Amino acid sequence: MRFSIFLYGISILGLGVLAVFLLERKDSLGFLVGAMQLGGGIIICGLFSFRMFWHGVIGAGILALLGAARGLGNAPGLFKLLTGDTAHGPMPLLEMGSTVICLLLFFKVIRALYQERLRRMLESEE
Repeated sequence: MRFSIFLYGISILGLGVLAVFLLERKDSLGFLVGAMQLGGGIIICGLFSFRMFWHGVIGAGILALLGAARGLGNAPGLFKLLTGDTAHGPMPLLEMGSTVICLLLFFKVIRALYQERLRRMLESEE
């Protein structure tokens, strides 16, 4: 689970760096700051999971949920891009990539929590 947290955090940071090369200066700096905050926060949760595993995993899940919610709010920009409005360049694609990464991490955390719950229930029966 820790590996996934670090991988998804680094992926979001990578999207921020990619935005610097693909977008205009104004848009790229805003996206880079957001990616550094979200990806950095997820990496910090991964580091925190070394001391308290479930606290770090749940923290990463909450950050992933917040990132996904923020990204889904930008979905109209993707629809505009798909219909031909290229005013913001590839920024909506980068935002949707970040949203997909956050959703993947969120569902992975939920799955790990359900597995832990099942493990504890089975352990208590014995």
